[in-house]
Amino acid sequence: MITRYSRPEMVKIWSQESKFKIWYEIEAHACDAMASLGIIPKKNADAIWKAKNVTFDVKKIDAIEAVTKHDVIAFLTHLSEIVGAENARFVHQGMTSSDVLDTCFNIQLVKSSDLLMDGLDKLLNTLKKRAYEHKDTLKIGRSHGIHAEPTTMGLTFARFYAEMKRNKTRLTNAKNEISTGAISGAVGTFANIDPYVEEYVCQKLGLDIEDISTQIIPRDRHASYFSTLGVIASSIENIATEIRHMQRTEVLEAEEFFAKGQKGSSAMPHKRNPVLSENLTGLARLVRMSVIPALENVITWHERDISHSSVERNIGPDTTITLDFAINRLSMVVENLIIYPEQMLKNLNQFKGLVMSQRVLLALTQSGVSREESYKIVQKNAMKVWESNKDFMTELLNDKEVLNYLTEDQIRDKFDMNYHTKHVDTIFKRIFT
Repeated sequence: MITRYSRPEMVKIWSQESKFKIWYEIEAHACDAMASLGIIPKKNADAIWKAKNVTFDVKKIDAIEAVTKHDVIAFLTHLSEIVGAENARFVHQGMTSSDVLDTCFNIQLVKSSDLLMDGLDKLLNTLKKRAYEHKDTLKIGRSHGIHAEPTTMGLTFARFYAEMKRNKTRLTNAKNEISTGAISGAVGTFANIDPYVEEYVCQKLGLDIEDISTQIIPRDRHASYFSTLGVIASSIENIATEIRHMQRTEVLEAEEFFAKGQKGSSAMPHKRNPVLSENLTGLARLVRMSVIPALENVITWHERDISHSSVERNIGPDTTITLDFAINRLSMVVENLIIYPEQMLKNLNQFKGLVMSQRVLLALTQSGVSREESYKIVQKNAMKVWESNKDFMTELLNDKEVLNYLTEDQIRDKFDMNYHTKHVDTIFKRIFT
């Protein structure tokens, strides 16, 4: 992933240095387990830990791999140079490359999940703060992009909070599902390695043991994991799209913070564009791009093939790094989002009370008019607002047919904005309590 869309904390998890460190820990813990079983001498297992504080030479390992064409063998060759050939001959006893690769991959995904979880917590706190800040800030609600009925900006933030809270639950479940390791040897039968070794290594590394691993950890786990990341990305785009809409010039109910010295356009000095939200929309596409390959990785030939390998070497780091960056960027956007309550009220009243049409419709039905006839009466007056810029309440007050069923006071009462916010506290209690 390019540095422009990455944070160093997540990049470090996927660095070659970190990967080789995890490989080493898997091999060293396996040696300890085998020593306790009497399979290898304890002194040789202890000697493997000489490399505990060593930074593995990535360039040297790459040079060995250029000859061997095998990354795990290249690593083991380099390890033998550090701990000595006599000790190294006991490393990787009965193990296969997938034991190291798959267990390491899952550890990296678990570590990535922890960072993503931290980011979601930060985003949730920000959304909650903005929700309470604008709990009673009136704005127009829209369906199909068209004015519908009044709502509040607080409810907008609250629904995004609820969505991200669900995503945190999904990510927790996905992390749990991916938190498995496998040290089961060729085709996963434990023929050349005792199951205790797997149990010991997984316990030391904080993983559950894989129930049955063939020679690889089943990829339905990973498919579920990356699908979850795709859902989170879509939620990010959902929020970003709302911000982009609100910042449109003819709407301008909110906008991204525009820093001193910032430029919006190389040609037009007046421009203030929602560039961060647009960027988040693009990043969400990149994250979702990993979902289909992850689903296709579920299918493997028999007990082992490497059709999934090249995919995961890309989507593992790229997807988690991108999503981590996107979550943290969105937190910053929401935190600094500028809200314009007066513009929200202006937009709300743009069609002169038209958004209260349902209240009038219901009042007529409750006064004895059929629903069909009530709809016809209200729509007749509503269309005057659409087509001739009339005032909706004025038209109703001048409509003799309406006055046959509703008094003037009853009609005026139907234009009380507070009617639409009377259950905001109830919704907030559901979400935040």
